[in-house]
Amino acid sequence: MHDHKFNPEFLHKLNNPERLKDLPPDFLFSDFQAKNPEIIFDIGAGTGFFSVQLAKYFPTSKIYACDISPAMLNWMSENITPGHEKINVHLMEENQIPFEDSTGDLLFMINLHHELDDPELMLSECHRVLKPGGHILIADWKKEDMPMGPPTDIRCKPENISEQLKNAGFKNISVNMQLEKHFVVVGEKVWHK
Repeated sequence: MHDHKFNPEFLHKLNNPERLKDLPPDFLFSDFQAKNPEIIFDIGAGTGFFSVQLAKYFPTSKIYACDISPAMLNWMSENITPGHEKINVHLMEENQIPFEDSTGDLLFMINLHHELDDPELMLSECHRVLKPGGHILIADWKKEDMPMGPPTDIRCKPENISEQLKNAGFKNISVNMQLEKHFVVVGEKVWHK
């Protein structure tokens, strides 16, 4: 275990609208719009900042905002879910998503990967809860020195995440480095032939 989890005392930072400039919803979500996802998981949802963006972007989808922090879930329950009936808040355990196999169409992890204690175990769990044909999107900080974000030494490299996704059973893995501060890795749970 390493001490690199986000401190809920700073949850106000998660609601900074400037984050949408660094991680534009159009950039993150547009490739999935045509797929008309029924169920979306936002893993490590924090304050639900991106869950709200997902709800705007996918108005017919049901969004499950999952986090291991009761403080974050309480904040979302008080501030997010009353105005967004399609966002459902769920407590999860480290490496355990509380849903049955092959439930979701899309799974997002935004700025979470560097906090994971056992990335391969977590990604295997993500693979389990996705339907065949479902996608995972991981966005995280580039491993570069910059004035914001987590310490550089705990940041991940996208090639390592790609390898972890592959080991967890994902296929059709792609990496996008176009954003200034973040990279995006996408993988697919393919149909077994």
